[in-house]
Amino acid sequence: MDSPIPLLVIISGPSGAGKDAVVLALKHLGRSWHFPVTVTTRSPRGSEVDGVDYIFMSQSQFGKLLAQGGFLEHAEVYGHRYGVPRKQVSEAIGRGQTVVLKVDIQGTATIKNLVPDAVSIMIAPSSVEELRGRLVRRGTEAGPALERRLASAAAELQLADVFDHKVLNADGKLDEAVAAVEAIIQTEQHRQPPRRIHL
Repeated sequence: MDSPIPLLVIISGPSGAGKDAVVLALKHLGRSWHFPVTVTTRSPRGSEVDGVDYIFMSQSQFGKLLAQGGFLEHAEVYGHRYGVPRKQVSEAIGRGQTVVLKVDIQGTATIKNLVPDAVSIMIAPSSVEELRGRLVRRGTEAGPALERRLASAAAELQLADVFDHKVLNADGKLDEAVAAVEAIIQTEQHRQPPRRIHL
């Protein structure tokens, strides 16, 4: 079999769909994939380790790197800035490694514009009601805030057709979702003609 080609894989989906759980499980598979560490301007929380959980920067450091074109994608969330370091991605691709990114829906569009051959995978719940149950159990929002998040998630789910693949992450079936994502990556690594990742 041909050697697998390096890919840029984007894992995305609405809040509560389980992106974090899927990506964490993918890391535990022990494949030779690279998972970039996101840069943020917020302060470390709890036991977070600089360079492992996030790369922590000041606003001025972040701004300087942004001006140099150092981010593949960036966003501001609740007053803090987050960015995917372009150098981490390009170096891993250069080594022949597949890169797996976790970004929001908006970030997916940004990266696909820059790298059309990136593989985009939407992680989705089985239904909006399942999503509601997860967000309620999470307990981070209630009332109007919860309804706004659900409305946003429902709108994002309507964008599934713009993704290359959609994977359902049903309650209690994380292993199935992870296996489906792994199968997509392995299939895409051997597709003909191959995807070309240019950064």
